[in-house]
Order: sequence, then structure tokens, then C-alpha cells
Amino acid sequence: MEKPLRLGISSCLLGNNVRYDGGHKLDRFLRDTLGKYVEFVPVCPEVECGMSVPREAMRLVGDTENPRLRTIRSGDDLTDQMLAWAAEKNKWLAGQDLCGFIFKSKSPSSGLQNVKVYSEQGMPQQKGVGIFAKTFITRFPDIPVEDDGRLNDPGLRENFIERIFVARRWQDVVTAKPALGPLVAFQAHHKYLVLAHSPKHYTALGRLVAQGSEMNRDQVFTEYGRLLSEALQVRTTKAKLFNVLEKSMGHFKKQITAWEKQELLDVFRRFKEGQIPLIVPVTLLNHYIRKYDEPYLKTQFFFHPHPLELKLRNHA
Repeated sequence: MEKPLRLGISSCLLGNNVRYDGGHKLDRFLRDTLGKYVEFVPVCPEVECGMSVPREAMRLVGDTENPRLRTIRSGDDLTDQMLAWAAEKNKWLAGQDLCGFIFKSKSPSSGLQNVKVYSEQGMPQQKGVGIFAKTFITRFPDIPVEDDGRLNDPGLRENFIERIFVARRWQDVVTAKPALGPLVAFQAHHKYLVLAHSPKHYTALGRLVAQGSEMNRDQVFTEYGRLLSEALQVRTTKAKLFNVLEKSMGHFKKQITAWEKQELLDVFRRFKEGQIPLIVPVTLLNHYIRKYDEPYLKTQFFFHPHPLELKLRNHA
């Protein structure tokens, strides 16, 4: 059976009643739609480190870089309790084969960014990171992370979900280490996907794989994983995507007619100008890939980076 794509997630986002007020923050897209394709690993830092439900609300206080976690009414400092739990939890999570983590936004334990940090005088600055979230991203710098608030942005949602599916495929390559064959195949199948994000990393990854047989294998895989993570964090642009679409059309220069070529170019242009979503030119190219059984493009994950049912490329 194929290994599942495992995704860490703040437990309240799945509808579990673990928040300070006894409620939840169910996200139906995450639970009901994305949940069809992933296996969630729910985490609630507060409950798991020994706090009750319901409980006194908390906030971050002090220095924005190293704030303390305190209850609002009584002022109890729970920072050390949370950090001790987080150290043990991250050891456990290291063995869970996570491909990503979705955190609860603005949470003093789990917010990824712009969490309110209060001065001793009670003045807030939105510059903090949740206590547990900070330990996680420090311990696992190459695991894709996002929060539920940012995932409401269609572009950020597509980028994150694309990254977790790449991470799942990368796990298979790492498992096969030190064999170079799976790494070479992975690189070949992800070329256009990486190119759509970062031409610089596209070149660097190709060079690394080409030199792989002459280098220490552990070093090759570690560096490849780091560069891959960096590349996919670079946002795609319409200009970079247009470039990939044009390169893809070049594979059909001997098969398609002048009229079909012009139709493709017109669709590409309309996409670049923001008139139509990416799914339109990709669907048209997929038609020619099937029609002419194009061997190179049909293995490119650029054309099917995640399940079509998620409709992530349907926004203009």
C-alpha cells in the first residue's frame, strides 16, 4: 500500500473542542476537502502540555524575539511548561514522516507570524511567533509550514499544497538513499515545476545531480533537499509560468499546425495578462500531451502537481 501523505495540524482546525473557551476553529476545506488526500496528525500544544479545557486565556508578553507565555488574568508564566513539552513532542514528530504542518494563526502557541506580543504596560506589537511553532520551524526548517489564515489566499494555498505533495515524493527518494537512480528520476520529473518557481535553483539542482556520482552521497541528498525546499518557497509569477508553458509547447513543434500554435500562444498570453486561470493553458497542453503521447512532458509533475479535485489552479 502506498505510504500516506502525513500532515501535522493544529487540532482545533479539525473541529476538536480544545480551545481555551472549550470551542474549536473548524476549517472545512482542510478537514473535508484536503483531508481526502492526507493523513492528519493533530496537535494541541496547550492540552498536550497539561492545560485544561476550558482554561484561562493566554498571550505572549515581553521581547518580541523571546516572549513569555502568560495567562491574561492571573499572570502565570507557562513558558517553561510549554517549551519542555515542545522539546519532547518534536522528538516524537521527527519519527512521523510529516510532509508539512498547518498551524492556527495568531495563536500564542501556534501562530507562525504576526502574533501579538504585549509589553509589560499592555501595548501589543504584531511581530511574534507562537512558542511551539517557533520550536517546530527551528527543528524542521525544510518541512513546509503554513497557517490557516494565510491559506485563505489562493496563491499561498496552491503553493503550500504543491510543496507537501513534492515533499511526499521526496521522502521516497530519501528512503532509497544512497542509490542515485531515484534522485536522477526525481530531478527529471520535477524540472518544469522547479523552473516555474526559481530558474536559479533549477540550474543549481541540475548541476548538483550531474556531479552527484563524484560527491559524498549524504552530502548530495542533504544539499538537494535544502535547495528543493528553497526553490519551492519562491513564489511563481505569471511571467515564469508563461516561460514554462512556452518551453512545453516547443515539444510539439513538429506535430502541431501553425493555427494550433497560434491558439496556444493566444491562451498563454491571456493567462499572462490575468484574463484566465492557469488551469486553462495547462488543460490545453495536457490535451496535446495525450494526443501525441509526448514522453518527456507526460512525466512532468508541473502538469499534475496535486489532485485536480482540489481546484487549486482555477483562480486567475
